[in-house]
This record gives sequence, C-alpha cells and structure tokens, in this order.
Amino acid sequence: MNIILLSGGSGKRLWPLSNDLLSKQFLKLLKNEHSVYESMVQRVARQIKTSHKNVNLYVSCNMTQEDILLRQLQDVETILEPTRRDTFPAVCLAAAYLHYEKGQALDAACIICPIDPYAEQKYFDLLKNVYSLVTHEGYTIGLMGALPTYPSEKYGYILQKSSIVQGFVEKPSLSKAAQLLAEGALWNCGVFALKIGYILEHAKKYIDFSNYNELQHQYDSLPKTSFDYAVVEGEKNLGVVEYDGVWKDLGTWNTLTEEMTDISMGDVTIADDCENIHVLNMLNIPIITQDTHNAVIIASHDGIYVSSKQGSSFLKPLAEKINQRPMYEQRRWGDYRVLEHKQHSDSTSVVKRIRVDAGCCMDELCTNDNMTTWVVIKGTGNAKHDGEDFMLIPGIALKIKPNVIYNVYAEITLEIIEVQVSKV
Repeated sequence: MNIILLSGGSGKRLWPLSNDLLSKQFLKLLKNEHSVYESMVQRVARQIKTSHKNVNLYVSCNMTQEDILLRQLQDVETILEPTRRDTFPAVCLAAAYLHYEKGQALDAACIICPIDPYAEQKYFDLLKNVYSLVTHEGYTIGLMGALPTYPSEKYGYILQKSSIVQGFVEKPSLSKAAQLLAEGALWNCGVFALKIGYILEHAKKYIDFSNYNELQHQYDSLPKTSFDYAVVEGEKNLGVVEYDGVWKDLGTWNTLTEEMTDISMGDVTIADDCENIHVLNMLNIPIITQDTHNAVIIASHDGIYVSSKQGSSFLKPLAEKINQRPMYEQRRWGDYRVLEHKQHSDSTSVVKRIRVDAGCCMDELCTNDNMTTWVVIKGTGNAKHDGEDFMLIPGIALKIKPNVIYNVYAEITLEIIEVQVSKV
C-alpha cells in the first residue's frame, strides 16, 4: 500500500515555537508509550507502520523541510515540492513521482493523508478500508470521516448516506454544524484514496508532461488550490469510511496542551496558586509563573507568547504580522540558533551558534560573498576548506573565504560561533 503524507504549514498557529522552517508537525511536545518526546510526524509515521507493516511511506514536503524531516524520520522517501503551494500541486507531483520514478502502474492506488492528525490506532487501521473503496469496491475516490463529538466551526463536513458521499460543507456556522451532526454528517479527515492515473489526468488538464522532471519544472503552472476543491468536490463517485474515535487537529496551543502530559518544559517554576496553565521555555533564562489561570506561556528564540488558552485559537493573524527571519533551525547534521541579526547602513550581520552532532557531517556549503569567521567553543572535529584540512578544537578560529566550498565533520559534538557579514 502506498501512503503519501502531506507536510505543509507556514508555522504561524503555534508561534513562537513554530516558524517557516520548523512547522508544528516537527515540534517534539507529545510523549509516546515510553514517555519519550516525539513530534506529530514521528507519531503518525509510527502509528502507520504499526498498522501496516509493509507500507510504502512517502512524505511530500517543501525543500526547507527536508533536513528536519530526514532527521526525524530516517526511513521514508521525500517528494520535494520546488515551491510552497497547496495540496493540489503537491498531490499531482507525488503521483508523478510514484509513476515515473518508482514504476507504479497508472491503475495502482495511493492514500493521501495529512501529516499531523491526532488519532487513535484504529484510525490508522482503517486506512486499508479506505484503500479498499478504490481497489475493490469501485469508487473513484475513497474518504475517511470522523464521527463528530460536538458541533465545530473549525472542520469541514462530509454529507453521507450508507457510506456514499452526498456532498461537503466547509467550516459551517455553529448552528449549521449542529444541524449537520443531527443529519449524520462526518468531520472530513482530509484522507483520500484514489488511483495514480486519475490524479495525473487532472494534472494534465493544466500542463503537458511525460515524466517527473517535466512536471517539476512546470510546477508553478499548476493551480494553487486544495486537492479537495480542485478534484474531490467535483467527483460524484465517492465512498467514505466512518471512524468513531479520538480525532483532533492540534493546531492551536489550546488543543495541543490538552494532550500534553507535562505542564512545563525547560527552566520553569510554577507557583501553587496557578491553575490550568502550560509554560514552555526554550530559552536559557528562568521563568516564574504566579497567580495565573487558564493560560499558556511560550518562550523561544523567536519570541514570547502569553495568552488565555481560549484566546490562543486566534493567534495566527497576529503572528502573521511579525516579519522576522526564523531564529532557530534543525538540520540533518545538528541545528543552529541565531543569536543576533542586524541591518546596518551598508551591511547585514548575523551571529549564529551552530551545533554539529557527533558522527555527523555538515553539508558542503558555498558562502557566496559573505565574510565569515568561526570560533570553536566545544567539541572536536575537522573541516575541509579551499582544499585544506583543519583540526577543530575549542579556541580555534577559522576565516571562511568567500565563494569557497567547505564542510565540517564532528568527532565529538561541535559547537561553533559564526559571525557573518554581508554587504548590502
């Protein structure tokens, strides 16, 4: 069975922990059965593989997410979107990858899933039933719908009768949502099964291509719209599998903290007179919380957020007003944190603290015209730069020449302060 996870998101709804480089699905805030923190993508991949031992699992993501994705999931294939668009182009690209690069037949089926649902194991068990709607029961598209537990304005709804889809309603009013529940509508889980050739037919309505590379090069010509709107809502031959269990979109601090087992992370002191609060501190300074109720307090390198839990549902439009480069990024080889970023009259300066994990090699990079200096503050390793080898130990300073390729290997985890100056 082919399963494609769609990894998108702009990183605004869980600001300041999430950003454009570290979307919510990569935040390690939930604990698994061994009480080890894992991200939403790690949780979903684990649940899929528990239900389906021989699954072919792929992740469609943009290029900025590839490093952190492969850091968290070492045994999946990535399908890289040339630019960040919407789910219709992403699904078309994934289908082309399966057919042209992996040799899958046009009549082979695949399942498209969001990368970050919070659900019980039986949700993932039911994916085979959704798959069967297309492969054995004659439906063009198979969907999964969750049995609603309360009327909600946040979700889309599937109108269904005897497992046959009658239509869709997207994010109705509260009164309309209550009416839909009474009529047996299901929450739309964003899961659909369909055949590869069917997807490619829709892609070829907009561009002409005969291989994967041609579709990649014309990716921006595909409509920037959702697959639901472009394809699913126009199809008549739809079947649905009903899921009766926990299903949530942990897209706000309010919903996410409901599933967190710890009320604090980092250097946090919570007074006894606090009630129903969560404090997450990713900074190297302490936080004390006193006489606080029904609130979230989040501190990271990108900013500090304080809100009532109910009010946190309305964070996104406020976070979108912040025009700041991400101050923290995880890579396959480690991570880096921006300590300072300043714009001067004739130049820009950036100071970073870089960590290269033991046994890892920082990718070869070109410094362009930037003037860059490294100072090693911890660990040991070696660097190759401009044809020369350098031993890296604490106290060593190294000037990186412009337009020269370099790489770094860490024997013991390296920490490096980088000062970079670029002319405007």
